Amino acid sequence: MSRVCTRTRSTVTGNDARPEPFKTGEGPRILRSTAELRELTSHWRCQGFTVGLVPTMGALHRGHLSLVAAARAGCDRVLASIFVNPLQFGPGEDFERYPRDSQEDLAQLRAASVDAIYMPPVSEVYPVDFATTVHVAGAGFDRFEGAARPGHFQGVATIVAKLFSATGPSRAYFSEKDAQQAVIVARLARDLDSGVEIEVCPIVRDPDGLALSSRNVYLTPDQRPDALLLSRWLRECQLAFKAGEGLADRLRGRALAIFGDRGKIRLEYADIVDPMTFAPLEFCAAGARLVIAARLVGLRLIDSATLGGRPIP
Repeated sequence: MSRVCTRTRSTVTGNDARPEPFKTGEGPRILRSTAELRELTSHWRCQGFTVGLVPTMGALHRGHLSLVAAARAGCDRVLASIFVNPLQFGPGEDFERYPRDSQEDLAQLRAASVDAIYMPPVSEVYPVDFATTVHVAGAGFDRFEGAARPGHFQGVATIVAKLFSATGPSRAYFSEKDAQQAVIVARLARDLDSGVEIEVCPIVRDPDGLALSSRNVYLTPDQRPDALLLSRWLRECQLAFKAGEGLADRLRGRALAIFGDRGKIRLEYADIVDPMTFAPLEFCAAGARLVIAARLVGLRLIDSATLGGRPIP
């Protein structure tokens, strides 16, 4: 039987009319099953509310909360998901070690006034007979993060497609830090006719320039100077471009000079690429994407910036 929606509108008149806002103090609804998720978000849409989705793997920090704030500002209802997705971790990666603190995550999301939190067990998302995954292409999916982490983007695409299907959000919010992932998700949303608008939000950094990451909790004080080499390269590239440097190879060479023969940190890649195809560029241009990844004593760090864009602290 098809479901009939009775759409209700705000009693406010004029161009700024919106559905009734979320009432702080009620607290977010915790959802454990896809059925609960689909029922609630369907109800919201039937009420005429726009739904903002913020997918996370938990271990939340100010970067995640900036996505929630963007969703809160742009949508009538905000749903955050917390799910450490096993499909996007390859053999030997840190799935079991990935930081988890559900009580702290819930406290932060309550304070941020999300309307609901989807926290399913793995068995709910991937039952024993689960057999369908999403194949991705484009955005150089087989380069950079795709090459370093085989199967990673397929795992990301699969969980995102499932969230889009169950939630039917108006918008979904991702960080610019995972730049290649954000482009692939935007293509997925377009290619699968999801109708979801992808919002890519600026990276949130510590005052010293380090991009916030859930894995940063594993950094020791003596490792932080090495971790800062990633943002140092981004900063130097931006300054060199502003000063007139036009050859991408010269910017790539700065990474080799910065990382040198340091024993603790190993550069995986540092490149200047087209922001949509992630094809390496020969000549610098405003809007090009700077991407970098390095491994620091078992901890993998990534960062990104726009050439000619916001300066790095």
